[in-house]
Amino acid sequence: MKRLGLFLCVTFMVCFSNLSFGQEEKPILDFGADVMSRYVWRGTQFGGTSPSLQPSVSLTYKGWELGAWGAYSLGGNNEGQEFDIYLAYTFADDQFSLSLTDYYFPTEGADYNYFEFDNDMTGHVLEGTLSFNGNDKIPFGLMVAVNFWGADAIRLGDNASQADFNQKTRLQYSTYAELSYSTTMENDVTLDAFLGINLTDPAEGNQSSGFVGESGYYGSKAGVVNLGMTLSKEVAINDNFSLPVSASLITNPVDEKIYFVFGFSF
Repeated sequence: MKRLGLFLCVTFMVCFSNLSFGQEEKPILDFGADVMSRYVWRGTQFGGTSPSLQPSVSLTYKGWELGAWGAYSLGGNNEGQEFDIYLAYTFADDQFSLSLTDYYFPTEGADYNYFEFDNDMTGHVLEGTLSFNGNDKIPFGLMVAVNFWGADAIRLGDNASQADFNQKTRLQYSTYAELSYSTTMENDVTLDAFLGINLTDPAEGNQSSGFVGESGYYGSKAGVVNLGMTLSKEVAINDNFSLPVSASLITNPVDEKIYFVFGFSF
């Protein structure tokens, strides 16, 4: 897993060095926000049952995208707050994508330190992702994501020994893979189906952490954690404005959970 993280970083550098700035194509700056009935990500719910406001901003140029994304609970609690920064590159006629994401989960109202980058203390998590986006012959997408730095360690209880606490910052290299399928149905409704698998099993002790019974980044054991579908379409408000809306049915077989999420974008 260390090699995959290094490979992603090196690939980004190579792609960037080949970027030509002599063309007339101009950068595109965009921003928007989603309002979701609750925040569910890769089969896990954040922020309880409160609605979530999720703003975003992005700058795209010749296959590159630099952006920021956030999630903020509208229920008056400090859970489900998130601020991410990412860099992505899409190539081979948009068939493949590489991305590097910095996840951070601030606790509003608390004295958190966003600029703490000590690997033993940081709240940041760095993830490298490689995606196949499908094509005319293969209508499926496949994404593999690996955490390779930061706060990707098990959470030990108060009764853990000092020796265990000394190991808590050893990475699990949590790995998530997702198979997806998208198609447009009647009435311009888009169907996106997905199957997400947690490939890291801390209970097996096959990762760096490996404390039996402890929870990893995507749960306590490997298996299907994100299975479901999203239906989306544009609802015409008037002749000049349409509102994108979506409804998602999401299940987490490992944790035996199910969620129904509605949202709109602007």
